[in-house]
Amino acid sequence: MTMNDGLDAIPGCDAPPPAVALFRSLGEPARLAILLRLAQGEARVVDLVTAVGLAQSTVSAHLSCLRDCGLVDSRPEGRSSRYFLSRPELLDLLASAEQLLAATGEAVALCPTYGTAPAEETSR
Repeated sequence: MTMNDGLDAIPGCDAPPPAVALFRSLGEPARLAILLRLAQGEARVVDLVTAVGLAQSTVSAHLSCLRDCGLVDSRPEGRSSRYFLSRPELLDLLASAEQLLAATGEAVALCPTYGTAPAEETSR
């Protein structure tokens, strides 16, 4: 699994493909959860499995994708590896996203395309 899987140019869209790929990688809940955990410090796969509640193979696949994207890296430690954010700029991006979410309140969460539907709509 790589960040560019299924990423084709959209006719009439001038968004740079690398930026689209970056935000797609951040838009996947498991990968974002992994990045948020790594923003707190280095972690082994077993630590990430516990933090995000997914199978080891799934976490490893997401780490592979994030590594291919240049967002995380690892260093060996005994028989395992410790993963860490390879780009400190990612911390700035995540902090900016938190500020933007705080400023927009519930507007993003209520987006009909990407947000979560209110409880009464999901029960219909």
